[in-house]
Amino acid sequence: MSTNIDKSLADVIASRPKRRRSSRRASAKSALVGSPASQKAAAATPAQRARVQNQAQAQTASTPHAEKIIVSNLPTDVNEAQIKELFSMQIGPTKEVTLHYDNAGRSKGTASVLFSKRGDGTKAYQQYHNRLIDGS
Repeated sequence: MSTNIDKSLADVIASRPKRRRSSRRASAKSALVGSPASQKAAAATPAQRARVQNQAQAQTASTPHAEKIIVSNLPTDVNEAQIKELFSMQIGPTKEVTLHYDNAGRSKGTASVLFSKRGDGTKAYQQYHNRLIDGS
């Protein structure tokens, strides 16, 4: 190491032997995306594509049934009774509706809705996700 004192940093780096990375593990990107060979193989036959599509449909069909949702972007003048009325009439009976407030007592614009039946939360999510509830 004492011989490297007179060399510039670029020379010291260039003189060090380069380490080869082990190819045992695939990179994170190739693990997620897959290698080009596996992509060609996956799209090789219509039967294989149909099998992959059926597996994807089976996974979406087996989504868990939620009974609680979080509603956000609510106007500050909305109260718990209005939220309970909307979801009770449109989705199903609710156990609890909780509107969240800050330290000053103002609404944060979010609420938790707990439904009586399992699956009603999923139904509400599918019906109201990214939609305006009131036209104003």
